[in-house]
Amino acid sequence: MTQSTTGTALGREAAEAPAAARRHIERNRAAFAELGARLRAAPPRFVTTCARGSSDHAAVYGKYLVETALGHPVASVGPSVASVYGTRLDLRDSLFIAVSQSGRSPDLLRLAEAAKAGGAVTVGFVNDEDSPLMALCDVALPLGAGPETSVAATKSYLLSCLAFLNLTAHWSGSAELLEAAESVPDALERALGLDWWPALETLVPARGLFVIGRGTSYGAALEMALKFKETSRLHAEAFSAAEVIHGPLALVGPDLPVLAVGQEDEAAGSIRQAAERIAALGSPVWSALDGAGTTALPTIAGLHPAVAPLCQIQSFYMAVHRLAVARGYDPDAPANLRKVTETR
Repeated sequence: MTQSTTGTALGREAAEAPAAARRHIERNRAAFAELGARLRAAPPRFVTTCARGSSDHAAVYGKYLVETALGHPVASVGPSVASVYGTRLDLRDSLFIAVSQSGRSPDLLRLAEAAKAGGAVTVGFVNDEDSPLMALCDVALPLGAGPETSVAATKSYLLSCLAFLNLTAHWSGSAELLEAAESVPDALERALGLDWWPALETLVPARGLFVIGRGTSYGAALEMALKFKETSRLHAEAFSAAEVIHGPLALVGPDLPVLAVGQEDEAAGSIRQAAERIAALGSPVWSALDGAGTTALPTIAGLHPAVAPLCQIQSFYMAVHRLAVARGYDPDAPANLRKVTETR
């Protein structure tokens, strides 16, 4: 491993993701197989998710997996529907997935209760095994990331994504997806050694940037944009490669750097086209997919499209804590934030 992880908890914890992913797979393999068989025997009409922050970005990744592999629509339900508005939800014959590091946020708990009362099968991907959310869900699958002392989530985000990949693989029964899920720990290990610092070092004086992706990489783009904000106090906006060429294109130019992430699947062409168009308009563009006028980010060739965005996040995590320090901030204790945010 060539990247430095010393000096910050964020870097050290992110480097633990491959080992945590191995534990997650071994511990939950039988439970995912059982859940997959249950869903094949009684397919839900639709799927809803409940999460905030990094957990919600993992749910976006999971949305694309479930919709493309299984054809079931997936929608995110705002927790305030239950906690603020007290709405009774009709979720009969549906699957409800709650994703949380702490499993303690009151609004997520209220929505999980409402989903259960509304007739949904409730599933929880939760890191804190002693949390009320674990006890509440019909099927509770521990992430097993271990403690995270840095306020910014890293390994728990990656394991939340892996949980969605395992769910989709076992539900669909796809040998290809099952193999992809099993490959994640080794792929993350390889991604640790890819150096994204040259790209992120150029952002030390930046005032803002765009992060773009599409499909399974859109969740990664959202997660990267959040990490720029919370660790480095750098305003970043995430866009789909299809959306960025509309109104946001008016902002591109030499003063707006762009980070493009992506995977080699049906969405790759549109990501490349957007990155190339932005580069032609003068923005410095670092891209995980090759393209004219862009600068290449180091990536692992030949990965399954569902695994590639996770590896790109892993490499990104190993550099973003260095960006925070270079900009004069502590990535482990961002201003105004706490580890557990108890929204109501």
